[in-house]
Amino acid sequence: MAGKVKKSKPVGKKTRPKEVVSLPVSLEKSIEGKYFVGQSETVIFGGDLNAWGALINPWNSAVNLYVNVFTITNITDLSFSAQIWFNSNPPGAGIKSDKITPANTTLRPLRVPRTELKYQGATNGVPQGGVNGYNREVPPFATVVGEEDGKFIIPPGGSYLIFLPSPGSRLITAKFAFGWWEEKIKCNATAKTIPPMDRIKYRELELMKIKTAGARHING
Repeated sequence: MAGKVKKSKPVGKKTRPKEVVSLPVSLEKSIEGKYFVGQSETVIFGGDLNAWGALINPWNSAVNLYVNVFTITNITDLSFSAQIWFNSNPPGAGIKSDKITPANTTLRPLRVPRTELKYQGATNGVPQGGVNGYNREVPPFATVVGEEDGKFIIPPGGSYLIFLPSPGSRLITAKFAFGWWEEKIKCNATAKTIPPMDRIKYRELELMKIKTAGARHING
């Protein structure tokens, strides 16, 4: 009885290694249509007046805000300090910037952020509540860049605010810019993270939805 013949494997044949591509998180979020960039107009402060620029996550946004990068541009020959505040209320209502765009402009329709970019100059108020997490020094005629890589996560009802206190009697001109992405969260998580006063509004809206749904059920 003839024995079985085993086929020998080709000698010298090498297995091709698998290619692994690592994408930066910001690029990944841009591809997904979740990354946005925007800037303020110029603001003036000095004397008894301050200025600020902020990313504000509305209490009803249903998204978490991930701060990726910010810039502060100094257009004068004086240096000044910038205070970075977490989840504080800025002084004044602020001006809502219209210079915002999704980073990925190939998607149709263009994605619209839930986060608001606001700014204000020539204000004598200061931030209320929240925490002044850290500061930055801004040299004359320079732009300071803060690359945060999304590690600062702001819930609905919160804010990431750059406050520019007056450094002296002379007036200073500056500008803000931000890059960020957003991730959807569950409604029940939203209710837990929004501030107490806004939480009341949220619950009132939820009760209205329940009553409306009940009325439809009875009438239907």
